[in-house]
Amino acid sequence: MHQKQHWDILLTNQVNKKKFIDNLLSGEAKEELAVFNNQKGILFSDISIEKFIEREYQYESVEASPESHRQLRTFSSGERKKEFLKYCISQNPDFIIFDNPFDHLDQASRLALALSLEKLTDTISIIQLVNRTVDLMDFVLNKVLIKDNTFTLYPISKEVSHFKTLNTAAIPKAHEPVIFNESELIRMNDVSVSYEDRKILNNISWTIKQGEFWQLIGPNGSGKSTILSLITGDNPKGYGQDLFLFGRKKGSGESVWEIKKQIGIYTTAMMDLFQKSHTLEEMILSGFFDSIGLYIEPTTLQKQIVSQWLEVIEMTSLRKKRFIDLSIGQQRVALIVRAVLKHPPLLILDEPVEGLDDENVDLVIQLINTIKQETNVSILYVSHRIEQGLAPTSIFELIPSETGSIGKIK
Repeated sequence: MHQKQHWDILLTNQVNKKKFIDNLLSGEAKEELAVFNNQKGILFSDISIEKFIEREYQYESVEASPESHRQLRTFSSGERKKEFLKYCISQNPDFIIFDNPFDHLDQASRLALALSLEKLTDTISIIQLVNRTVDLMDFVLNKVLIKDNTFTLYPISKEVSHFKTLNTAAIPKAHEPVIFNESELIRMNDVSVSYEDRKILNNISWTIKQGEFWQLIGPNGSGKSTILSLITGDNPKGYGQDLFLFGRKKGSGESVWEIKKQIGIYTTAMMDLFQKSHTLEEMILSGFFDSIGLYIEPTTLQKQIVSQWLEVIEMTSLRKKRFIDLSIGQQRVALIVRAVLKHPPLLILDEPVEGLDDENVDLVIQLINTIKQETNVSILYVSHRIEQGLAPTSIFELIPSETGSIGKIK
């Protein structure tokens, strides 16, 4: 019988996490983690859940939740994690690796998962890999930091790190700023959305004006993605409703392209689009042309603006480095700069700090606050967490009910 050991491992974004996980699962762990080398492990992560969903779909099988006769993809994010955890336990492993298990979960789901993990420690060893100190679990005694790909274990410092500050003195002016002369960017009055017989949004009324900084919050499945798709003009459910996008009623002959010209957007899914060998500079310049990669020769002025932005985010020395070779944090900051390059009336940031370590979270938050202070761009920030140091002027909360989510301004 193995003695149960539990570990909280804090990883910086410089670490090759996949290789570290592979080492643990293949019995090649070093130092104190070598205790797991002759044990059977299983990985609990967003990627392993996605792969599992693909397999169930491909073979039309029900493996994770046989008692419910439902495939894993039919559950909400929080329920998915719960069902997949049951599946992992059913495989009778000696240890489970939890890779950022709290990402993309609302507060209630986080608390429920933490409770499940604590109960699990009686029977199975757990190794939690996280990027944020706030996600470390009190009941896990072994806590270490891994800084780089030597996978050396360091004690976690109790001191609060002082991260470098951005050069916020000179946010570059827009080359050809998108001019929108009305104060209201988005207005929805009693907007409701249903899919089949299920109501998602119930009589949502919300106005976003120029220069405002909103945070959109709400539990998993409350309709945040639906609201975003209405604002970007992508959701056909907006037709026939009291929904105004940049001064025009939805369905009054506007084109989706006209709406998108007014919006800069960052989502974590965008990271997957930039997988070619474009340099950092080329990738940011492509924001002038709304293309994935640079295929048009930029003007001298456009290059100057990008040079100024690279100074602001202190990445001038990396301008010729391939975008895919940058750290995750550097990539996120660059993609946010790309989204705000033309000073669009509205900047949408969808969970921009998920998966980042504390230093890179600090960098992104500083950049967002700087955009707020130095420009008239309205910001819509979507996240489950209320980040320290981030100062939205208002919060719009979606509150689920039997008849669809209602909206509340905080």
